Amino acid sequence: MEEQNANHSWINNDPLTIVETEFLHFCLEYRLVEVAGQEIELTAKEFDILALLILNPHRVFTYEMIMDIVWNEECNKYSRKAINNHISNLRKKLKTIPEMPDYIKSVHSVGYKFEM
Repeated sequence: MEEQNANHSWINNDPLTIVETEFLHFCLEYRLVEVAGQEIELTAKEFDILALLILNPHRVFTYEMIMDIVWNEECNKYSRKAINNHISNLRKKLKTIPEMPDYIKSVHSVGYKFEM
């Protein structure tokens, strides 16, 4: 059984993709987000947007880039509104405690970035 598992490194206890701040715990492989130790329920798109931003801190993602990467679609006149709605919901869900910083920053008329 050991030899079979060696071919599937994801089965072993290989390091996970984890990002932690003072209040936020993010694990990509478990699709887990916790704020102050409390698990936060995110939709698939909210998680994918957060993953894109948190795994690329300080990098600005345009609306077009977010639409292409998360939705795998080209940007259209409704895309910006959809992205803004998802970001708004994501910010509300992450702000479960008053001391939680606003990690997701708007870049006016361009898109979003994650600041730690």
